[in-house]
Amino acid sequence: MNSNAQNDSTRLAGLIQKLKQVSAEQPLEKVYIHFDKPYYAVADTIWLKAYLTTAHTIPSALSKIVYVELFTSKDSLVKTLKLPVKNSVAYGNIPLGIKDFKQGNYYIRAYTTWMLNFAEDYLFFKNIPIGEAIDKELNTNLSLNHIYEAQNKAVKTTATLIFKDLNKKLLSQKSVNWVITQNGDEILKGRGTTDAKGQIQINLSRKEDQLLKNGKLSTTLQISPTETASSVFNLTQHLADHDFQFFPEGGEFILGIPNQIGVKATASSGYGIEFKGSIVSDDQTEISPINYGTSGMGSFYINPEIGKNYSAKITYKDGTVKLYPLPKAKESGITLQVANQTPEMIQVKILASPAFLSANQGKIFHIIGQSNESVLYAASTKLLNQLITIRVPRSELPNGIIQFTLFDELTLPISERLVFHLHPSQLNLQIKSNLASYKPRQEVKLNIISSKDNQPVKGDFSVTVIDMQKVPYDEIKEASILSYLLLSSDLKGYIENPNYYFTKTDEKKLADLDKLMLTQGYRRFSYADLISNKVNPIRFLPEQGINLSGTLRDRTGMPIRRGNLRLTVTDKPISAELVTQNNGSFNFQNLVFPDSSEVVINARYNPNPNNIMIVMDGFPIPVAGKNKLKLDEIVNIDTALSAYLNNSQKQYRFMRTLKEVEIKGTPAKRPTHNDHGNLTGLRQNPDHFIEGSNFTDCVSTLECLKTKLMGVTFDNMKLYNTRLYNSGNRTPMQVYLNNLPVEADYINNINPMEIDNIEIFLTDPMGIIDNMHKTKGVIIINTKKQPAGQKISKSELLDMLPKNYMVTLYPQGYSKEREFYSPKYLPNAPFGASDLRSTLYWNPKVITNEKGEFNLSYFNADGKGNMLVIVEGFDKEGNLARGMYQYKVN
Repeated sequence: MNSNAQNDSTRLAGLIQKLKQVSAEQPLEKVYIHFDKPYYAVADTIWLKAYLTTAHTIPSALSKIVYVELFTSKDSLVKTLKLPVKNSVAYGNIPLGIKDFKQGNYYIRAYTTWMLNFAEDYLFFKNIPIGEAIDKELNTNLSLNHIYEAQNKAVKTTATLIFKDLNKKLLSQKSVNWVITQNGDEILKGRGTTDAKGQIQINLSRKEDQLLKNGKLSTTLQISPTETASSVFNLTQHLADHDFQFFPEGGEFILGIPNQIGVKATASSGYGIEFKGSIVSDDQTEISPINYGTSGMGSFYINPEIGKNYSAKITYKDGTVKLYPLPKAKESGITLQVANQTPEMIQVKILASPAFLSANQGKIFHIIGQSNESVLYAASTKLLNQLITIRVPRSELPNGIIQFTLFDELTLPISERLVFHLHPSQLNLQIKSNLASYKPRQEVKLNIISSKDNQPVKGDFSVTVIDMQKVPYDEIKEASILSYLLLSSDLKGYIENPNYYFTKTDEKKLADLDKLMLTQGYRRFSYADLISNKVNPIRFLPEQGINLSGTLRDRTGMPIRRGNLRLTVTDKPISAELVTQNNGSFNFQNLVFPDSSEVVINARYNPNPNNIMIVMDGFPIPVAGKNKLKLDEIVNIDTALSAYLNNSQKQYRFMRTLKEVEIKGTPAKRPTHNDHGNLTGLRQNPDHFIEGSNFTDCVSTLECLKTKLMGVTFDNMKLYNTRLYNSGNRTPMQVYLNNLPVEADYINNINPMEIDNIEIFLTDPMGIIDNMHKTKGVIIINTKKQPAGQKISKSELLDMLPKNYMVTLYPQGYSKEREFYSPKYLPNAPFGASDLRSTLYWNPKVITNEKGEFNLSYFNADGKGNMLVIVEGFDKEGNLARGMYQYKVN
């Protein structure tokens, strides 16, 4: 081997070694959540199971805690679960209390602390629509039409609202007040009357650079002279046009060789749009048809010639015909292509143009195939001909996305192609019932068998059974353990209907999946970062349990070595003791206590305790929520969840709340800015008033405020008036705790349970506070007034004051585990109260035995029709499974 060959081999080996090092030092971790059903109503409970995996979907042993958060569509955190992980799974539930939830789109975000070291894209997201059935007063439907006004460079949006009562009767000749807001700022308001069809139209015109991206339409309809009903809708404006993009295979469109090019047509809403089309030359001669797949994606082949231009001639479903010019082909280049895939083999081609071959003949090129940072294939080759063919056996490849990358002789990436591999031999689930059909309230016995290659497999699964008449279910539109862990979690951008590719997979869907590989980028890994040694910094280690750590110091700040500390949990038989390290640090590890517990750490049993203080370490906090699946939100929940909400209305009819309660007498005075002389220059009423009850479930007060303060933006540890911030003004708002000015970072010292209300003044009309602090706007956090006490002695006062040698904490503990209620009925027993369950059965603890079997039983409800059984899970080798089964209740 000559020195050049040795250098080439060394470069490739070095790159592979870097990849292996990253894989070893920063192992991948993913979370997938299986829910009992796809949507809910207020007063329901969300039942869920979390699956943790590492590379190639092998069950993860890294983390022992998983966090599950529920956000509103406006990114306000509503609930956080902290779940213990055992054998790579965790179970939880979220009650949707009538005081805490209202109709709207919500979303789940799930992660481990280890995952916070990497981009937020890697966290699990799932949209959860929640409907109102208890205090519902009307049904609504909103449709939007966007028209681009070229002369004004504006978009005119017409919102058509239809109002119906609970019996689906049109509400005509009813007065409606409406207001459109964005980020808390009023954009437009008005009043109208519904016509004979129960409709009202609202028109909004905005310049194309001022379109509503996060708008809200609020309506109040006058049902009767003394009764009104309100509705709220998200409102987003779009340019009324289609987007059409080209994605050359391998990354470049090259002269002199056949090119495969992926295309994607997207509507202004962000969804793929169906089309028919072909590639034409300048004289409109058809060169190649475009093979349409699904979700606006297609592909075609073309061998471009010098001096010729090409366009895609596209006909949309509405009859619109448009021409989109192809990008100009490069005169010289080399690319990766994949062709003639078979169940046994992936054929990867390295294809060079004549000009590139002439300039680079004899040079060494490298190719690496990797998945989840594991090298699956690597080779070096001399460029002697235009075409080099590589055949990669599928038998040794894992399920999921394979990234093939071509490198030049200096191991710089020059072409990339994604391929999806799905083994024909999968973990199989066989579900059988003891009968073909049943009666209401009859016992159902199910037998589940898990196997692979006709051999029994022991696996960990979750089972849900839903009534399809109450819960209409579209398998294609729902995410699954397969579509998320093998596909969505590794691709950039929004993936429309990812489970389409895993539902009754055939040759057509595999071809459509390859079109997806052409048009979506890989987000899990970047060679450019690896080569330039841009390694992601590790800030958080995988959690092995609840830890409380800090440092014991004296009043001068010096650490105290071998100091004694005792931890207790108030009203719980939980305690621990330890001795500090030489640097004064301590760490109470693997604690187990429920959420909302009071934890006390005490150092009083050390010499001179009054000269000691305990300094606690902080907790990892994820970035504020932002829903990456915004396109999945449902605009018309009343319509989309109609069957479900009709049943919920009957199920929860006994829970209707009083609309109004008249209270006589003088109500208790609430604390406001008017209580403080230095704040009386502000207006009588704030721009926004937020109740303290919104913060009762907060883990971090500041993190909660980031998402709940209307009209306010948080950036670089400061709070700003959103409207001023967006216009470029970076003058912060002044924060007051009662009558004391504080910095924004002080907010985390405030116990969220002590907040009575928050007042937001986006402007200071008299300018007294603005001039004093050089700020723009005021935020006042009013805490609850303490009850009047009685006179006490000095010694009693000293006993009440906080001790430096003692800290009282309210860390988030493990969320309470509950059992899913499943009633039992005696044969031929008379029916009592109606059984209107929509989820008949939920079991997250289904573990098949050595024979691959698990038997379960439950009782039907009163509903008749088709019942759907869904089983998901994995085995210890990382094989994933999803099985579905239906039976009938007559």
